[in-house]
Amino acid sequence: MKLDQNEKSLLFSETSIPDIFFSEYLSQIPGDYLKLYFYMFFLCKYSKDIKLNDLSKKLNLPLKTINDGLKFLEENNLIMKKTTGYLIIDLQDFTLHNLYTPNLTLSKEKIDQNSKNKSRVKAIEHINNMYFQGIMGPSWYNDIDLWFKKYGFDEQVMIALFDYCYNRSAMHRNYLQTVAEAWASNKVKTWNDLDNYYTKQESLNKFKKTIAKKLGKYNGLTQYEEAYIENWVLNYGYDMSIIEIALKRTTLKQAPTFEYINNIITDWHERNLKTEAEITAFLEQRKKQIKDTKELKAKVTKANYEQRQYDNLDFLYANNNKEEE
Repeated sequence: MKLDQNEKSLLFSETSIPDIFFSEYLSQIPGDYLKLYFYMFFLCKYSKDIKLNDLSKKLNLPLKTINDGLKFLEENNLIMKKTTGYLIIDLQDFTLHNLYTPNLTLSKEKIDQNSKNKSRVKAIEHINNMYFQGIMGPSWYNDIDLWFKKYGFDEQVMIALFDYCYNRSAMHRNYLQTVAEAWASNKVKTWNDLDNYYTKQESLNKFKKTIAKKLGKYNGLTQYEEAYIENWVLNYGYDMSIIEIALKRTTLKQAPTFEYINNIITDWHERNLKTEAEITAFLEQRKKQIKDTKELKAKVTKANYEQRQYDNLDFLYANNNKEEE
């Protein structure tokens, strides 16, 4: 691929990266891809062709990482693929274009002037100062405004969203978006909603730890196993006393799986059994039915055996009569 530059002595040349890169993109780029981007940014000044294998060797990165990195940089509008290679996108021009696209992006100044909700302006200012050291990139204003509209969060919830991700060192748009989607799907809009959601999540985490301990899973649960538990608690509405009944039944089976436990609990849910007493009564009734069925089967087997014995005697008696004749 070809990367262009104006000829200049390497000793006296320099590579200038705009500040918008550091405020908008730096935190979202994985280390190896960042390494690739910086080197491509440097090479774009030189009118030489460079092959992917050369990039791989020069940067000491696997060829797959180079290919994945190019795809990532392209998807995040840092480079553009051309027939002859790649073009390094002018981030200042790209950001300026987005800022002045009607109805898509609002600058800080526009929000200050047009927003009727002064508390929202204060919330955005707080986010800027607390989590971006007062230099929040322009596109973040657009994202925050869109999230306010899309999810209906109040100001405290929006601040809590950034606080949650900041404390986990995950100030990436995709992560913020994922958390926002999770909160919205759980009907979080106000601070009280969020507080209830946290309480529910804390209780759910206790469930997971208790179940993992009872099943001897000391290395933790998989994502799919946690999903089963969330379904039992959040959708079926079962508490630990009911789940424990199902866990105890795993002693009857060798190497029980979560799918086996889930089948038991799902069966109870489909039978509309809601309380521990209802489930206990159902299991007792089922136990009695199994016992009655076994007893009935034993009686039938015995009756069939006696009938065969009787038929054999009749057959023997008939044959004896023929011999006497």
